[in-house]
Amino acid sequence: MERLFGTDGIRGIANRDLTPHLALDLSIAAARVLGEADGFAGRRPVAVVGRDPRASGEFLSAAVVAGLAAAGVDVCDAGVLPTPALAFLTADTKADLGVMITASHNPMPDNGIKFFSRGGRKLPDATENAIEAQLSRKWVGPTGFDVGRVTSLQAGKTHYIAHLLRCLPNRLDGLKIVIDAANGAASQVSPEAFRAAGAEVHVIGAEPDGLNINDGYGSTHLRMLKTAVVQHGADLGIAHDGDADRCLAVDHTGAEIDGDQIMCILSIGLRERGELRRNTLVATVMSNLGLLQAMKRQGITVRTTPVGDRYVLEEMTASGYSLGGEQSGHVILLDHTTTGDGILTGLLLAAQVGQSNRSLRELASVMTRLPQFLVNVRNVDKDTVDSNQAVQAAVTQAQEELAGLGRVLLRKSGTEPVVRVMVEAPTQAQAIRVADGLAEIVKAELPTCGCR
Repeated sequence: MERLFGTDGIRGIANRDLTPHLALDLSIAAARVLGEADGFAGRRPVAVVGRDPRASGEFLSAAVVAGLAAAGVDVCDAGVLPTPALAFLTADTKADLGVMITASHNPMPDNGIKFFSRGGRKLPDATENAIEAQLSRKWVGPTGFDVGRVTSLQAGKTHYIAHLLRCLPNRLDGLKIVIDAANGAASQVSPEAFRAAGAEVHVIGAEPDGLNINDGYGSTHLRMLKTAVVQHGADLGIAHDGDADRCLAVDHTGAEIDGDQIMCILSIGLRERGELRRNTLVATVMSNLGLLQAMKRQGITVRTTPVGDRYVLEEMTASGYSLGGEQSGHVILLDHTTTGDGILTGLLLAAQVGQSNRSLRELASVMTRLPQFLVNVRNVDKDTVDSNQAVQAAVTQAQEELAGLGRVLLRKSGTEPVVRVMVEAPTQAQAIRVADGLAEIVKAELPTCGCR
């Protein structure tokens, strides 16, 4: 059976792949597994549950809350709030687990579930495997006084914003900023946080109706933000995804600043403040070669991990690093948070602009992005990509063509049924040509599947 958990929780089409029945069973299984691992015996465990504003989150969160309470867990229902806020509140309230119902940047018909253990940390593979195994086992639920109770965590947003402001090295007075909240979980929190930090804020994509999340707005659709930044004469723009664990930016000219550039800017700023532990940045194999080159010029070490902020976090935690993230805008600042936090990332990026008296464009110029092209190949069996000899031979040939001036990366997505073909090259034309050629070979050589 295909593994339920991907690189960032469980995702699928709501009410088809991810049903209320599955959500209820998963929450019961998670409570039982984490109880055995963390020792709930003799006391009532506590969970914090949150969701993004998509319509299916209403019935899925109800199922999760019901499952947890049925398993004897007291539930604090935090309602709609960003994923990093849920992680923070799980740690701040000393809860035993957290559950976030979100499909992040995915389209509205999708939804997902992310579990957090005590301290607000994502679960390791072994724990996720144990939860899946628990789904098929019979159990007898508690009754009477032993069932869980459900309460509303109304002050969660206020506590989270206060935490964000405590993380800032300086205020944002004098900066004009446009925020694109993707009609998602950050629609209220992010503008409030930036205004409380002193910025003049203009907001787009902040009218969630349950149906419009990530639809034409947010970190995967930057056109509206680019236009708004130029129209308002703003210093910069900040874009979140649906659950606000990502941040991408736009400079005052409307040019995109991606996650690699953001990490480059933040790493230099942290080093200047003596906060870049072990003088090291943790990135993934998808980060642009230009980031590695820029960090080398700055004398900053880069450690790379597989794609997925959970793997970045594992490396950071194991080795004592303070900054890591992904090109997509997942950025982890381990001195302040346990997961990617798009609002905190945006605040610290803006703080660096304000403190330096330099434009975001100038700060980002320390890194030159190598032309990069990504092709998503759908309807193929992604699990065979690493073992297919014809595909791997084509990859080797492409790498030889680039001769150390670029690179090729093929990988199966952990959150979607696709194979990602990424090529970096000295020119955009070469990157496109090589990537398209490899994509055609992947389509021709890999078995097809019934994926959407």
